[in-house]
Amino acid sequence: LKKQQPVLGGYDPDNYVSSRIFATAEDGRSIPISLVYRKGAWDGTPTSVHLYGYGSYGITIDPKFSSNRVSLLDRGIVYAIAHVRGSQITGRTWYEKEGKYLQKRNTFTDFIACANHLIAENYTTPQQMTMEGRSAGGLLMGAVLNMAPQLFAGAVAGVPFVDVVTTMLDESIPLTTGEWEEWGNPNDETYYQYMLSYSPYDNVIAQNYPRILVTAGLNDPRVQYWEPAKWVQKLRDLKTDKHPLLLKMFMGAGHFSSSGRYDYLKDVAFDYAFILDVHGK
Repeated sequence: LKKQQPVLGGYDPDNYVSSRIFATAEDGRSIPISLVYRKGAWDGTPTSVHLYGYGSYGITIDPKFSSNRVSLLDRGIVYAIAHVRGSQITGRTWYEKEGKYLQKRNTFTDFIACANHLIAENYTTPQQMTMEGRSAGGLLMGAVLNMAPQLFAGAVAGVPFVDVVTTMLDESIPLTTGEWEEWGNPNDETYYQYMLSYSPYDNVIAQNYPRILVTAGLNDPRVQYWEPAKWVQKLRDLKTDKHPLLLKMFMGAGHFSSSGRYDYLKDVAFDYAFILDVHGK
């Protein structure tokens, strides 16, 4: 042991369990899921699960320790990370060949497969499962909400990239052309039609959606504030349920929410309050 992060509040690592399970994707690929929970929180019968995902740019969400997460674990939440394609958890091919361009939908169907696996293995039920993703992970949330809203009781979409086609067609936005390396160039009709098939804003329909919290930053240079704002408005216009749909706009923040250690923790607490309210904790 070279270094250990101190955790206040009587934290004891022996009180927690972590594990790795695998879901089967539509095409037969095994999708890793990392789990962590307080001992006794899951005894083989369905309980509260919070499923996190990202799946873009080859970025892997490592199942590393988070002192913030302990707050959820101590309230009986099983925290799960879906290592969907678009990351590199199994290697570069997981991203380059199977998780971008014209294979991007694998990211979304993998996440749905992970949710279905958690239900099938008695970890949870749709009424006891929430999900979360930020930025490109917010795109994941938006796509999954359109494709399989019945699997979740609630969703947190942080600074979500949800108006894919419109933004990628606007070359006046400084970051747009560089993003073609991730999503494809919509000036090519093949990419245009493919992006249109999953773009969250373009695929909102009249159906029931779960409870949703959307956050955005007025000064966000990566996902401009109007993307989540117009998405929320379209959801409110079309959705057929009476579940809360909340939009929190940070008027002085950018892509990474509030700056400063304590302001950041207040933002985390706000998200957690929504998640815990959905779970009735």
